[in-house]
Amino acid sequence: MAMWIQAQQLQGEALHQMQALYGQHFPIEVRHYLAQWIESQLWDSLELDNPAEETKAKRLLDNLVAELQRKAQLQGGEDGFLLKIKLGHYASQLKSTYDRCPLELVRCIKHILHSEQRLVQEATNTSCGTGGQAMDTLSQRHQQINQAFEELRLATQETENELRKLQHSQEYFIIQYQESLRIQAQLSSLSSVPPAERTQRETTLQSKRATVEAWLAREASTLQKYRLDLSEQHQKTLGLLRKQQTLILDEELIQWKRRQQLAGNGGPHEGGLDVLQSWCEKLADMIWQNRQQIRRCEHLTQQLPLPGPMEELLSKLNSDITDIISALVTSTFIIEKQPPQVLKTQTKFAATVRLLVGGKLNVHMNPPQVKAVIVSEQQAKALLKNESTHSESSGEILNNNCVMEYHQATGTLSAHFRNMSLKRIKRSDRRGAESVTEEKFTVLFESQFSVGGNELVFHVKTLSLPVVVIVHGSQDNNATATVLWDNAFAEPGRVPFIVPDKVLWPQLCEALDMKYKAEMHSGRGLSEDNLVFLAQKAFTSSSNNPEDYRNMTISWAQFNRESLPGRNFTFWQWFDGVVELMKKHLKPHWNDGAILGFVNKQQAQDMLLSKPNGTFLLRFSDSEIGGITIAWRLVWNLLPYTTKDFSIRSLADRISDLNHLLFLYPDRPKDEVFAKYYTPPLSKAVDGYVKPQIKQVVPDSDTMLDADGDFDLEDTMDVARHVEELLRRPMANQWSLLHLIQNLTHTHTHTHAPMILSGLQ
Repeated sequence: MAMWIQAQQLQGEALHQMQALYGQHFPIEVRHYLAQWIESQLWDSLELDNPAEETKAKRLLDNLVAELQRKAQLQGGEDGFLLKIKLGHYASQLKSTYDRCPLELVRCIKHILHSEQRLVQEATNTSCGTGGQAMDTLSQRHQQINQAFEELRLATQETENELRKLQHSQEYFIIQYQESLRIQAQLSSLSSVPPAERTQRETTLQSKRATVEAWLAREASTLQKYRLDLSEQHQKTLGLLRKQQTLILDEELIQWKRRQQLAGNGGPHEGGLDVLQSWCEKLADMIWQNRQQIRRCEHLTQQLPLPGPMEELLSKLNSDITDIISALVTSTFIIEKQPPQVLKTQTKFAATVRLLVGGKLNVHMNPPQVKAVIVSEQQAKALLKNESTHSESSGEILNNNCVMEYHQATGTLSAHFRNMSLKRIKRSDRRGAESVTEEKFTVLFESQFSVGGNELVFHVKTLSLPVVVIVHGSQDNNATATVLWDNAFAEPGRVPFIVPDKVLWPQLCEALDMKYKAEMHSGRGLSEDNLVFLAQKAFTSSSNNPEDYRNMTISWAQFNRESLPGRNFTFWQWFDGVVELMKKHLKPHWNDGAILGFVNKQQAQDMLLSKPNGTFLLRFSDSEIGGITIAWRLVWNLLPYTTKDFSIRSLADRISDLNHLLFLYPDRPKDEVFAKYYTPPLSKAVDGYVKPQIKQVVPDSDTMLDADGDFDLEDTMDVARHVEELLRRPMANQWSLLHLIQNLTHTHTHTHAPMILSGLQ
């Protein structure tokens, strides 16, 4: 309910915008009386594009109606009688409106809540600047745009008033012109009048004609001046429209698209389009009003031609305003939800396109169809150069046609592609060392529609962010590298899909940190020490000074084409392996600060040297992709654990098993850090059966070391996996199970297993 309390404190334009969110589709009274219930529901958990969510949406609708009816029944007394009737009516109204489309109710309420939150946040930013500081940049920019709209409104209203005056003056001019024609006709008819009478009447009529013609001459000059002045005013208004449109489309919308691209690397969500849509709709309204005024001026000019340059001026104005509205329409056909940038063939995917001015221009009255095709980088370049490609494609997408739908509650016109699938892909010839996972495609969305009663026809196109097509999951790692590099370093307005081959190391650090924090769902990203470790790995350097790397550049080849020295994997493949391991199994431990991770073997030994026996730390393996190892005081580094190992037994349980481990570096008791993640003790026997438990142990023997001084876990991990497989099979009794396990461990007596069975409990 807190949001509604804050929303009621809004003032001025913000209050007006908040009130405009409500109407017959969702009455403001419902929001008021059910504020606490509405804000406690998980509206954002429902995916609007997923038909399977309709059952949940129907349940929310039924609960909303029930809450309204309950609230209505609680109203009593004389004052509550009318409210009881009104709330009951709203319950019936919402039921009938959304019963067949409950997801539309969810869409409506999500839009309302997000808009209220935005308005409250903007009001807070405006009012609570500390120490008399100016409003933040965002608020200043929004204020600038709103002020420009007010200026445009006044200019448009002024030209409307002037146009009406011109029309009134011209109508009076035409009446007087008809009067002069009537006088001329009377003069012509005097030939049949007797001479004595004719002379007198002729003198009078000629005097009248002279007076009228003199007035007409003066008025024609005045009308022409009115027309020229009005034309000049329209030129100024068009200049303001261009400036405002540039600010909204070339700055605000481009920034939104850039945020959307960075969100693909894990950056903050790009934010909603509601504010942008409201601006674009205001622009469309202003442009259309001015266009109609110019058309009326053309009509007045055709109705009463006068000598001068008006026809050419109006023709230029009409052409300019048509260009302005064309730019607005084509630029606001955007991809609200991008297709996946790593796109696997034969796999379902979704996307959403939206026309921000569709509702304002009534495009939904004849809903257009949108088509999606996949095109290559070269085809994308040709499209942007307006070179004919005859709708060429580089593959076949199933379910690639969709009709745009208008959602009255939110005023949005969009097409939701829910079940697209890339059936096949046609690759181009690759350049040099380029692999298939470096080849970029894009999904082209195109549509055609008319506005103003077929007066203007628009063919609109928009390209998705670059897409890398894969046919097997093993290609995902390298494809993700291509996408991350492109998203991070693409420049606005580039030729598709050119990115720099080299970037400064701090720029890459920013991209890696963004990705890492997003995957960990944490504010704990990569520290300066972590980034120094990564720089040492990337540049094969031993320097611990961050300043040494500030001005260094890293190339795409160093990032993900050339293997690290002495390894069979690239820098990115190593880093991505760490991310995948952490994401799947170790995220809570990273967020708890339990994993140092980015520490090499020598650094780990140096750090532990001055610590008591039993002190240990967790670091990522240098030699294996997606591996993590335990290093502890005066003992050795275990061979790395991987995802496969943690699917058998968790890290916390493994640490619990090893009694040698006492303190997590620098001095935290291990149970204090990991106890909350330990697996609870096994329950007692059921139906006479006792379930065995796998535990990790470390034998006390020098023979447990390999040539490098590390534990040799290869065979022993195989033992553990075989045991895990056997445990899943039904056994006649626990003795036959134990016999099998003893036989299995007996065949591996040449290794000292750090993971064995602790026995039957």
